[in-house]
Amino acid sequence: MDKLISWLEGSFAPKMNKVVENPWILTIKNSVMQALPLIFLGSIFSLLTIPENYLSWWPNFWTPYGWTFGIVSLIVAFLIPYNLLMHKGHKRAAINGGIAGTILFLISLNPQFVADEASMVESGEAAWTRISAIGGFGAGGMFLAIIAGLVAAAVLNRFADFSFFKPTSVIPDFVKDWFNSMLPIGLVTVFGWILTDPKFLNLNLYQLVVAAFMPLQNVVNMPAGFILAMFLFCFLYSMGISTWVLTPVFTPVLLANAAANTALAQAGEATVQNLALFTDATIYSGYLWIGGIGCTLSLVLMMAFTAKSNQLKTLGRACLVPAIFNINEPCVFGVVAWNPIMMVPMWISGIVLPALVFLFTKVIPLGAIPDMLFNMWYCPYPIATMITCGTAGSLLLVLIIFAVSWLIWTPFFRTYDKELADREAKEAEEDDDEDWSF
Repeated sequence: MDKLISWLEGSFAPKMNKVVENPWILTIKNSVMQALPLIFLGSIFSLLTIPENYLSWWPNFWTPYGWTFGIVSLIVAFLIPYNLLMHKGHKRAAINGGIAGTILFLISLNPQFVADEASMVESGEAAWTRISAIGGFGAGGMFLAIIAGLVAAAVLNRFADFSFFKPTSVIPDFVKDWFNSMLPIGLVTVFGWILTDPKFLNLNLYQLVVAAFMPLQNVVNMPAGFILAMFLFCFLYSMGISTWVLTPVFTPVLLANAAANTALAQAGEATVQNLALFTDATIYSGYLWIGGIGCTLSLVLMMAFTAKSNQLKTLGRACLVPAIFNINEPCVFGVVAWNPIMMVPMWISGIVLPALVFLFTKVIPLGAIPDMLFNMWYCPYPIATMITCGTAGSLLLVLIIFAVSWLIWTPFFRTYDKELADREAKEAEEDDDEDWSF
């Protein structure tokens, strides 16, 4: 165990931190985070659609849902090149980079906003329905948006210092910027045109990207893949590595699964078999990470109310309120990270708890699988469970998960607590001896 911890601390963690700090990876993470308001709003509008099933006069909140969560990929395609160029110090080119990313993303989707305007007027069909049929503007196009944004960012970054004009030119700077931006934006546009136009390569980039990443989506929706993904979150977090490093890989899948579940629910076709379990609603709100990644609320309660050491008791009481709202950085960085005793139960939680969730939702359907978008991870359990799942069995399952997490953390907590309490007692005795020596 000591050798493993030494290797993780001395070799693995520094390399992972370098990955996290890479400007391109950092840009993807930050861009997705900046799009979170749209996801949060989409979650609210998704909740507001529920009364429509019972009240005929209730407005159709699926429309604002579509114009928030439904265009999240379009926004990310703009934000990635914009943020990268800002990070690289090319502020004058940042807006143009965002524009180029948006253009390339739209070319890649090749959307037909109004296929038959006459029929739409006749049927009264909403424009959004026709647009959203593509699926790419929302979560389904997230991978494509990331790729389009990165390509545009690379081109604009390469030409950031390019100018058609000499430094001594008397032409105003804003006019220079107009003409200088034409070349890189034109290159991005022509690149997308050649790839997608029927007279050239005629590639369906959206379908190609979806097909390329479909194996990942299929894997994480399987038992072993679901458990492995959750373990990876716990494993990295136990070493103080932000799990946001996984954002480029897992966030598009999480959002795509949520969108697919919502579509199935809207169509009345949602079943245990076809609903995806790997969603934010399941992981952060329905059952799994009670108190934060690693299901640490039980650990915080032990620290606050049963700890014998002053250190853990004080820390536990300080962490209690954040833990209720699923914020566990104070607990993880104060107790778990790089602590050989406390890292192990977090790893065990990352295996056992996801296995239980899969068992009691997919195999033995005790708890319901969330079929709505719900990205409000800060909503306390079990309130979030009732909102996203809404069954008595779901409440029972979340209690089972909490109880098992308590059992997992207990022996390791007691061992570490006793070690700290003994150390504190010894230090107190030494202080007393020093006082008497005077």
